[in-house]
Parts: sequence; C-alpha cells; structure tokens
Amino acid sequence: MRRRLMKFLHTMGAAGLMGAMAALLVMLSVAPPPSALASYAAVRGAMGAVATWIILPSLALMLVSGLLAMTLNRAFLNAGWAWLKLATGVLMFEGVLVYVQGPMQQEAEQSAGALAGRVDPATLAATLGPERNTLWVLLVVATANVVLGIWRPRLIRLPR
Repeated sequence: MRRRLMKFLHTMGAAGLMGAMAALLVMLSVAPPPSALASYAAVRGAMGAVATWIILPSLALMLVSGLLAMTLNRAFLNAGWAWLKLATGVLMFEGVLVYVQGPMQQEAEQSAGALAGRVDPATLAATLGPERNTLWVLLVVATANVVLGIWRPRLIRLPR
C-alpha cells in the first residue's frame, strides 16, 4: 500500500510539474510586449504565481515521494536507473529554483513595480529567452525521468 501511495504521489508531482512548465511556455509565447505594461504585468504576475504555487509544490512532492519510494522498495537502491532519476531530479530541483522560479518571481515583482512607476519599463523582458530555453531543457529532463521510471533500463546494477 505504501509503495503504491508513493508511486501515485510521485506521478502526481511529475504531472503537476510538467503541466505547469508547459503552461509557462504557453504563457511566455502569448505574453504581450512590455510596452503593453498592464497586460504584461498581469501575465508575468500569473507566471510568478504558477511558478510559486504549482511548480514548487509539485517538484517537492515529486522529490520527496521518489526518495521515500527508494527507501520503501529495496530493489530501487540497487537499480542504476533509480539513481539516475535521483541525480536528474536534483538537477531539476536546482534548475527550477535558480532558473525558473527565481527569475519569474523577480520579473513579476519588477513588472508590478513598473506598473506602479517604481521601475523603468525598459528593464523588463530581459529574461524571456533564457526562461523559455530553460523550461524546454527541464521538460526534456522531466520526460527522460518519466521514460526511466516506465522503461527501467538495466543501466548498472550497484553491488549490495
């Protein structure tokens, strides 16, 4: 029962994370230019909220449930694919925090500041390209993690 619960929670975390990243990519593609300041600030505020309230909890759920699944299923401790998933999961955690959530939250705050007249609107939208690229890379890594979890290739058997 605990194994199935961990698998369910891990799957839900992965679905939330990948869905939120896809949603952010769509929002980036339809975001108005900073010259339409009110609309731009609204979209960037929504993106900051998605990054904070969907991506971070989904990522935490995915990582914690994956670690718990490894401790509950001793076979995972000796499976190379499980350790590869763990390594890429840690990379996902760092990538999301440093290159997605942080910049999106900062841009949301700056665009709100520009709307209030405290920030120069010319400084906005500098991170759109890197954010888009990072989201694509993280989606590829997340997809590879799903493939590893389903396919479970015999990469390396760790000695007992």
